[in-house]
Amino acid sequence: MAWDFETEPEFEAKLAWMRTFLKQEIIPLEGLATNFRAEGGRDLFKRITDPLKEEVKRQGLWAAHLPPDMGGLGFGQVKLGLMHEILGQCAYGPGIFGNQAPDSGNAELIAVGGTEAQKRQWMDPLLAGEIRSCFSMTEPGAGADPTLLTTNAVLDGEEWIINGHKWFSSNASISDFLLVMVKTGDADSTPYKAYSMFIVPTKTPGVNIVRDVPTMGEPDHKTGEPGGHAEVLYENVRVPKDSIVGGMDGLGQGFALAQKRLGPGRIHHAMRWLGQSQRAFDMLCERALTRYTAGSLLAEKQMVQDWIAESHAEMQAARLLTLQAAWKMDQLHAAGKHYSDARVEIGIIKFWGAKVLYNVIDRAIQIHGSLGYTTDLPLESMYRAARAARIYDGPDEVHKVTVARQMLKRYRPSEVPTEHTPTRRLLALEKYADYLDEVAVNA
Repeated sequence: MAWDFETEPEFEAKLAWMRTFLKQEIIPLEGLATNFRAEGGRDLFKRITDPLKEEVKRQGLWAAHLPPDMGGLGFGQVKLGLMHEILGQCAYGPGIFGNQAPDSGNAELIAVGGTEAQKRQWMDPLLAGEIRSCFSMTEPGAGADPTLLTTNAVLDGEEWIINGHKWFSSNASISDFLLVMVKTGDADSTPYKAYSMFIVPTKTPGVNIVRDVPTMGEPDHKTGEPGGHAEVLYENVRVPKDSIVGGMDGLGQGFALAQKRLGPGRIHHAMRWLGQSQRAFDMLCERALTRYTAGSLLAEKQMVQDWIAESHAEMQAARLLTLQAAWKMDQLHAAGKHYSDARVEIGIIKFWGAKVLYNVIDRAIQIHGSLGYTTDLPLESMYRAARAARIYDGPDEVHKVTVARQMLKRYRPSEVPTEHTPTRRLLALEKYADYLDEVAVNA
């Protein structure tokens, strides 16, 4: 089956509206970033953005990541990818469209795995933007290998008691509830069946938000500001027996649910990176046509032309790879198959997209010289944030290993190389012996 990334004219009109809306209404909000961080800033942000969210809802583009029967729009991964390519240009974009991380992925996780009661209590208000959520999985001693997670839960009558130490729990300090990956199996369990996903209200006694961890992307981040990544201690946290996502039927399904959440999330990350890359590319090209030095415009210098050509080629490759992965996920979903069958495509876009994002921003900074290094342009903050792309949702190295292993399954060892020329000649002499004999006789 041929790849087909085309969408109907009606949806293309929606994308065109999004581009204009983002440029005219959302990107200008970046100029008020310091105001939003001042006292009363969150209320100011809400007053400005609530009308924008209402307009998004009127356009039928709110919370587009879920199927209609779960409160979304059923767009599929290709359409969602094209939307995120636009929204990724500005950090405020996804939130104004109701599909910001981690809330969008958390809503999807509850949608596919939660009980009806959990959907009503947590997913519906999350989709409506009435509450916020956190995805609490990463631990200080268990980064790339999730089977090393040690946060555990013990059943005590009608309650689970949770103990453990998490960090980089996105949005924990401003969340209403946390989705927590917890070990519920014993040492003899299959590692990937030993974990369950719990819904834990943030105000539950024993949930201690230690701090939001400052990062390279936001070194001055303060605990309690949106977008933080918190260190959390779970100390004898008691939750009802049915707090596992899916109820007791969800026991041991933590990793299966996480993969359903992370697969589409990586598509959306990669497309948002393309939006950021395009913005940096636009700045690169504008500078090339503006800056005159050493007898000519930068655009006339071969080194700069190389940067432009390489950037465009890398971005186009990333875009096509991501759309192809999104298309395959849509095909798998339509056939009732698991997204794991697209693990190669998803793995490729994760490490390739992160590399392209970094490269294009780096070149844009270089062409601007000292100006690019200052906070007078958004490039420096984009650059700092881009470094995290090679770590979150699994480091590049893990995805490369996944891709390499899947590729190697298509091959078999051979003592004599398959393309060994002397061997091929011997086989050819045998295969075409009659023709050669005929030639010899007629010679």
